[in-house]
Amino acid sequence: MEIMKSSNVKKEKRIRRHARIRAKISGTADLPRLSVFKSNKHISVQLIDDQNGQTLASAHSRDVKGKTMMEKAGEVGQLIAEKAKAKKITEVAFDRGGFIYTGNIKTLADGARKGGLHF
Repeated sequence: MEIMKSSNVKKEKRIRRHARIRAKISGTADLPRLSVFKSNKHISVQLIDDQNGQTLASAHSRDVKGKTMMEKAGEVGQLIAEKAKAKKITEVAFDRGGFIYTGNIKTLADGARKGGLHF
């Protein structure tokens, strides 16, 4: 029997949750997938057209300076909403990336909604 480190167990669980989400959500040019990734230091988001395999727009917390992670997440959400509006995208399919919808992920989603995206 192989013993797995607890950090690997958490990662494996997130990957399984993400696989379940991705089985149901796919992005198109009209309704792109808003994909979120979060690490301990940063949060990033992409608008993805899965049919053509293209990233339409992206935003990262590196673009926002000197704030707490929660504030950065909200501003990253607003930043991606601005970039989406520039490409005339208002509707997206939200892909939380297997992360639980609370804290930074929820703040990012609220920021994107505040910026004008609908999901």
